[in-house]
Amino acid sequence: MNPQEIENTLRKLRLSGMAQTLQTRVMQAQASQEPFLDTLTSLLQDELDQRRSRLMARRYKLSGLDEKLSLADFDWRFNPKLPRGACFELHSLKFLSEGTNALLVGKPGTGKSHVAKAVAYQATLQGYDVAYVEADGALARYALADASERARLLKAWVAADLLLLDDLFLARRIGEHAAELLQMIVHQRYKLRRSIVITSNRVVQDWGRYLGDATMATTILDRLMHRCAMLEFEGKSYRLKEASARLVTPSDPA
Repeated sequence: MNPQEIENTLRKLRLSGMAQTLQTRVMQAQASQEPFLDTLTSLLQDELDQRRSRLMARRYKLSGLDEKLSLADFDWRFNPKLPRGACFELHSLKFLSEGTNALLVGKPGTGKSHVAKAVAYQATLQGYDVAYVEADGALARYALADASERARLLKAWVAADLLLLDDLFLARRIGEHAAELLQMIVHQRYKLRRSIVITSNRVVQDWGRYLGDATMATTILDRLMHRCAMLEFEGKSYRLKEASARLVTPSDPA
């Protein structure tokens, strides 16, 4: 069997990682006269690496995340009072194995979504199934969906290892059906000890007003806060800073 036939056979066996590097590994073995088992080990590692890469790409695609963010590119100096230590603790993903939650609450533009998305992306890299949703819009669309779509969405939001609800109560009030759905998701994930991360501009004391039901708010917060890290984000807006930097000062008239 010649090299091309071997490569074709590897692809038929769905060993595309080995097939892609076969010629390189053969040349490497010939040049260094390395033992057969060393060459085989390298080929097997190539296959494992490619499969891991494909799995990470698939988890990211299924997560719903729209950005691959990192805490490494976050400007901590702009708002020095941000809870940096707590953010990195979340990024360690220890809370996922413990089944605890996190609420990131504070002023708009202070970095809540960036931190939450960075944590969620790190989770996909570490093999966790993540579901990211822009909270208000997703909850509203659920109310308008048919029964089969509702079942699919609810299953995805409950089954994920990590559910990220971004910008909850951005529009202040959410509808009655959306509020009931939020309560159901929180309740089911609480029973299963699966983690939720929520970002919001609204302090928890006002959630009853935004839900339109103080008792429901108490029920939701009781389950969320039972095992939860609370991170407060205060300070100046990164978005306003970036917008100011883009402003062009008009030239003085001649």
